[in-house]
Amino acid sequence: MGKHMVSVTASVPACEPPAWAVLQRQLFSVLDEAWRVFEDRYCHPEGGLRFDGVLEGRDGADDFYEPFFNWPMLYMLGGSDDLLDASKKHWNGITRQLSEAGFLVDEYERGYDWFHQGESLLMFYGICAADPSDDTFRRRALRFAELYLPTSPVGNVDGPRRIIRAPHTGAGGPRRGVDEAWAQEYGAELTNMKPYGLPLEDLPGIDTWDDLADPANARRMGEAMNRRLGDGDVAVNLASTSLIANAWLYTGEDRYRDWLVDYVQAWQDRAAAADGVVPDNVGPSGEVGELHDGRWYGGSYGWTWPHGLHSVGAVAVVAAMNAALVTGDDAWFDLARAPLDRVLEEATRGPVRDGESSMASTWRQRLGPDADGDLQLVPYRKGVHGWFDHQPLQIAFPAWIWWCSGDPQDRQRLDHVERECGYDWTTVHAFRDKEEAGHEAPWLAYLDGRNPDYPAGALGMALGQVARRMALVHQDASSVRTDDIHWWQRLNPVVTEILVQLTTGAPAAPYNGGLQQTRVRYWDAGRGRPGLPADVAALVEELDETRVGVQLVNLSNTRERRVVVQAGAFAEDGIDHVVVDQLDDGYPGPNRAYRADEFTTSTRRIDVHDNHLLVILPPGTRLGLSMQVRRHQFTPSHPTFDRYKEKQNDDR
Repeated sequence: MGKHMVSVTASVPACEPPAWAVLQRQLFSVLDEAWRVFEDRYCHPEGGLRFDGVLEGRDGADDFYEPFFNWPMLYMLGGSDDLLDASKKHWNGITRQLSEAGFLVDEYERGYDWFHQGESLLMFYGICAADPSDDTFRRRALRFAELYLPTSPVGNVDGPRRIIRAPHTGAGGPRRGVDEAWAQEYGAELTNMKPYGLPLEDLPGIDTWDDLADPANARRMGEAMNRRLGDGDVAVNLASTSLIANAWLYTGEDRYRDWLVDYVQAWQDRAAAADGVVPDNVGPSGEVGELHDGRWYGGSYGWTWPHGLHSVGAVAVVAAMNAALVTGDDAWFDLARAPLDRVLEEATRGPVRDGESSMASTWRQRLGPDADGDLQLVPYRKGVHGWFDHQPLQIAFPAWIWWCSGDPQDRQRLDHVERECGYDWTTVHAFRDKEEAGHEAPWLAYLDGRNPDYPAGALGMALGQVARRMALVHQDASSVRTDDIHWWQRLNPVVTEILVQLTTGAPAAPYNGGLQQTRVRYWDAGRGRPGLPADVAALVEELDETRVGVQLVNLSNTRERRVVVQAGAFAEDGIDHVVVDQLDDGYPGPNRAYRADEFTTSTRRIDVHDNHLLVILPPGTRLGLSMQVRRHQFTPSHPTFDRYKEKQNDDR
């Protein structure tokens, strides 16, 4: 990278600001009000949640962090200055709260599955990315990652066997077994688990859910779960690679990268032995199927129970993203491609039906009336009787694979899914789910040039979701919860999915523990912090493997704004050159005229040969920026503004 920062000054007037730009800045403004109301209503001054109930068992830590999971992301995108400190305050407050409840050891999960740990850590990863200069969080990141290295004395990892020793692990080491209540008795009264069916399908005399009404059967199921679902490695442990990658982004130390790569390679090798599909269980001795009669399916949070592709597909994507991040090699995505191709081979057609889809309610809310149409349904789960639990495919999985690899075959997979899915990819459905995701299809159609109204429509939808969340807060009669620990995440008014898509050119991070990768990241050069400056709106309108097209608009008619445009979330991509538009003539015209003359613009090329450039936006201007990029050109790291502020501007 050079000693000088290439800069370009906008000159094209934004005399008729696009609707998307106005709506985007309105969304930032509304969100900066909304999180304060939520905080005042539901949080103690020191940051913890107002909760007077009792926490028991192993489950629950994630539900305390999740109400704030995307607050650091809002700050990184351009949210208010004090949102970073608020995010840290709430992370610290929740951590103290859970430590007092016995759920954490030395600020980290005592021992639970990585489906939930991944959810818990999204907020932490966001803080690390938002402020890598915070030494306290840096030390935490390294200490937490150390728990999942073969050299750690807590013993979570068996290095020679290339496994994590149990489905439940953490600062307390391997925590074998399942939740203590389930281990004693897993009975039919657990109606919230009924949609997912039997955790183990091969116990004699237990063939249906109703068989668990017999106390003896309930005890047998609990004992078998404790023994067979509570030991050895499972596929969802691949989410731990994000913890390792996060530490590597701080230090660049080989020991983090080497274990991450070795662990993912171990699962890649196991997948190769199972016709490419990643298995979900490895026994204590390192053998696939050791606790499941040789079957590659049946492990905890695996192909059979409870979520199948929803969990296994997600962690395969997460692991591939992390391995590709630390190596620069996109071949790792074979781990995530094979499961999708396998379930697509088994696809059927029909509407979403209760009893046939364990997530029917979710899909009805995501698709609205389209859920009753003739849809492509893929099996999410595999059991002793074959593939089952047919649902629409989560578009985020193939979208992330194509987004990361740029491989034409990955694009062909996406195109095939669109042709066969049975619903219109240009429709923007109005919902905000737990994962803050699900609008990948209309966004992809926009990038293809087939959905030009998506930016304004999606931002309007997002504003509507904030309004609904705030209405739910206002109608809530209490500020203290004693029972439902999922309450707060259903009211969190911060919505970032659409902002991430439109400003950074990326889908929302995989919810079960993914790091947020982007094609573009912004820095407010005036305030020396992450995010877009005040009054500035950004839109990624073109995207492929070698090019990123961005529109930047300064809506202020009185203030100049300066923004550093960085290629890649971790400054890993290079910008070869940019093509920008510029004003030729005709604006603002003579002061005696009642209207501005028609003005003309042209384009010019500017060589960059770096991973960033400075854009200067005088009042009321816009800039079209087409960047020719090279993926994986630089070593990724957690960047800070310090790397930019000392550079001398080279105005072009």
